[in-house]
Amino acid sequence: MVVHSASEQVLAGLDPEQRSAVTAPAGPVCILAGAGTGKTRAITSRIAHRALSGEISPRHVLAVTFTARAAAEMRHRLTLLGAQGVQARTFHAAALRQVRYFAPRLLAGRAMPELLDSKVRLVTLAAARVGLRTDRAAARDLAGEIEWAKSSLVEPADYVVAAARALRDTPHEPAKVADVFTAYEQLKRSNGVIDFEDMLRAAVWGIEEHPDVGEQVRGQYRHFVVDEYQDVNPLQQRLLDAWLGGRDDLTVVGDASQTIYSFTGATSAYLVDFPRRHRRATVVRLVRDYRSTPQVVGLANAVISQARGTEARLRLELSGQRPPGPEPDLRIFTDEPAEANAVAARCRSLIDAGTPAKEIAVLFRVNAQSEAYEKALTEAAVPYVVQGAERFFERAEVRQAMVALRAATRSIPGETPLPAAVVEALTAVGWAPDAPPAGGAARERWEALSALVQLAEEYAATPEVVPIGEAASVERPVTLSDFTEELARRAAQQHVPTVDGVTLASLHSAKGLEWDAVFLVGLAEGTLPTTYAKTVEQVEEERRLLYVGITRAREWLWLSYATARSPGGRARRPSRFLPQLDRSGGTERATGGTGPARRPERRRTQIVSCRICGATLLAGPDRKLGRCPTCPSDIDDELHERLREWRQRVAGAQKVPAYVVFTDATLIALAERRPGRSEELIAIAGIGPRKLGLYGESVLALVAGAGVDDVCPEKTFEISS
Repeated sequence: MVVHSASEQVLAGLDPEQRSAVTAPAGPVCILAGAGTGKTRAITSRIAHRALSGEISPRHVLAVTFTARAAAEMRHRLTLLGAQGVQARTFHAAALRQVRYFAPRLLAGRAMPELLDSKVRLVTLAAARVGLRTDRAAARDLAGEIEWAKSSLVEPADYVVAAARALRDTPHEPAKVADVFTAYEQLKRSNGVIDFEDMLRAAVWGIEEHPDVGEQVRGQYRHFVVDEYQDVNPLQQRLLDAWLGGRDDLTVVGDASQTIYSFTGATSAYLVDFPRRHRRATVVRLVRDYRSTPQVVGLANAVISQARGTEARLRLELSGQRPPGPEPDLRIFTDEPAEANAVAARCRSLIDAGTPAKEIAVLFRVNAQSEAYEKALTEAAVPYVVQGAERFFERAEVRQAMVALRAATRSIPGETPLPAAVVEALTAVGWAPDAPPAGGAARERWEALSALVQLAEEYAATPEVVPIGEAASVERPVTLSDFTEELARRAAQQHVPTVDGVTLASLHSAKGLEWDAVFLVGLAEGTLPTTYAKTVEQVEEERRLLYVGITRAREWLWLSYATARSPGGRARRPSRFLPQLDRSGGTERATGGTGPARRPERRRTQIVSCRICGATLLAGPDRKLGRCPTCPSDIDDELHERLREWRQRVAGAQKVPAYVVFTDATLIALAERRPGRSEELIAIAGIGPRKLGLYGESVLALVAGAGVDDVCPEKTFEISS
């Protein structure tokens, strides 16, 4: 009886959908859980409920996650729920534990081979063996390609065909990559080492090819839970199938709209096809978002609602559960330095107003974008930490480039324009201005050096003013020596240790995290989506990246882009993923450019949300009403009729169609929102300063209860030219 009450207590506080997930019968269960919907609570409560009710034994449960942090969080929650003894581990940790345990049996008494921490050293040797010279970035890309192949169950002999079928953007000609792959496997064997993929394959091999091992593993683990199931790759799925051994007590949880790691081999296909593969599957959708305000949730829904492709079949429309918060801001700047400075200033004001720095994040598409924000935050005295990457000036390629730039001050003529001098110096370290390489690491290296060239262009736009007398001065062009000193100054400023600072992170490394305030920056075509996203599938993954970024924000969200990278640079368009917003709304202006010839300042774009459910409103009539067409209307029918009669009289006096005075949508908005002041009246789309002056007094009187005869008994309205 005590056990029963303990299991029932686990259900306390769960919403109806979470409760359905927790109490679903034994067998295949698929929990489609949107961002912020309490998926970890649901799956830990399901394990605890089943254990405390006596349905299962905790020691027979294996819960698999993708990060050690998530596994630790799961173990902590299970302990609090009273379900001690559950094994919660990453795929790699679970496989390593099993391979080590069974190694004496599987390897005939031989010791388990050493596990490689990194493939890069052996890949470098393998590349050299087949006549390919590589630097560290190129070796990392080759290692990543080998990792993709092995995770996708592709052998070296099959790599060329598999890479073509998967439309891989290979770091070298595919046949050459296959040669490196073959040489790498040979070097591993001769050195007596294995990599992480080998370890997963060894666990599969041990279970599938050794009946006694399979029987023991399956006897130990009988109930399985897999978190972030949209990120499973074919090798991990093969291991999961081996663990199951044809059984179906499996609970998976995932969100197809957060599939952002397909370049590593992860695929949402197993999540999408789960009901087909498991005919008796129970499918539960968690859509109540407890993380973000309705305004943030509404924008996230608007962005992902345009998604296409396989993942869109499982798209979830979230419902915000928190109280309303501020509308998201979309800011437009003339150049990236202005954007970074504005972000830093806003971070400073948030911190001064009481928001902890650690509850603020600046998220961007590629790590090379961090430099501008590191500089701006430093100058604004805002502490920061870089998540998942090195600080810009600590990157190996940037340090190497700074050495090359200092050396070039002795060989490049002093009269050479600064941008040209920097390009010439960087060419010596293998950088080419118009040839971004394939491969993620090599491309990141290229982007970082490209950022140095952009810095040089910005720095050259502000020549030094040198006094030549008491009342005279002359401009002196900045030199390469000046620029190297500026870089050294910036590096010194940004090497100050910080703790609990504003987080700077790429969108990929932000997954699984959340903050009170989030800045999504650089939302321009060519950056998000990146120019390297060429297929429909790749573009859709870029859209999901933005969705992930939006759903990191609990309350305050800023989206921004610059119309040019540097002052006076080539114009860019906003990201195609941003909703078609009202470009005329709002009165606050964004900061202009930083160059000597400043462009006109751009208005802030106001994102309009439904005043009932918080969804972002895109259609003009919906924005006028201030609500979704499907949300319930609270219209004052009697007021609406008086407004219609008043409009008819005014239109007749002016000899114009009625819609010229106010459209039907505007009349409905007035009757629903019932403004009491001029400020509230002008906030309704379709009522600008001119119509406020013409009709404002009469409309406010009607809303206050006046009759039509009171405001226009025989009144004639004249429209000024």
